[in-house]
Amino acid sequence: MSDANKALVRRWFQEVWNQGRVEVIDELLAQNARIHGLGGDPELRGPALFKPFFFAFRTAFPDIHIDILQIIAEDDYVSVHCRVTGTHKGALQAYVATQRRIQFAGIGIARIQDGKIVEGWNHFDFMELYKQIGATIIP
Repeated sequence: MSDANKALVRRWFQEVWNQGRVEVIDELLAQNARIHGLGGDPELRGPALFKPFFFAFRTAFPDIHIDILQIIAEDDYVSVHCRVTGTHKGALQAYVATQRRIQFAGIGIARIQDGKIVEGWNHFDFMELYKQIGATIIP
């Protein structure tokens, strides 16, 4: 089971994020999935609420690439340590495109059930991302 779950998470990052295949979101993310740490109040639920986040990020960073540096699985859980790279070519919230290259890291944990992601916890260094695109950080 752990190997199949790791393969599913690898596929999520490769096909959804690196290739931009939006249709794979519906295939791999359960309709009632709960996604923590990407915005939302207090979470994103299911593909319908995940897709606006996905489109906003892919628009801001159309060449986004996520490398899995480490992947660990146990029971229904898969944990990944990732590196995110890309170029700021589109607006991200109030920040216009800067054409700057970005790189930041993060950790995600997915809970898999019946071959789909049913819950995800994300902790990515978005503060580092915002600094790299020139955002003013107020302590």
